Amino acid sequence: MKIKPLRNRILIEPLKEPVRKGSIILPETVEKRPEKGRVIAVGTGETDDNRKHFPIPLKKGDIVLFTKYGPNEISIKGPKGEEKEYLIAKLDDVLAIVEN
Repeated sequence: MKIKPLRNRILIEPLKEPVRKGSIILPETVEKRPEKGRVIAVGTGETDDNRKHFPIPLKKGDIVLFTKYGPNEISIKGPKGEEKEYLIAKLDDVLAIVEN
């Protein structure tokens, strides 16, 4: 299945990182909602009342930081029947691009 976000929406694959409490790594049973992910697809952007187009300043493959509870969670079945978790976020939910 191929998903194309609309307008100012972004499809993000969450990146799970180990949960830490000080210098202790907690087991995976302690669930923490991700705040970092890889951009999979972007919408076309927005158009204002004067028909000026504002494209989304992100591209496929960008690593982004986003608000913890802003994006909506979705689950998609892959070609082999496995469930894959994604997030659909508004551009306003994205806080920063992570650069190496």
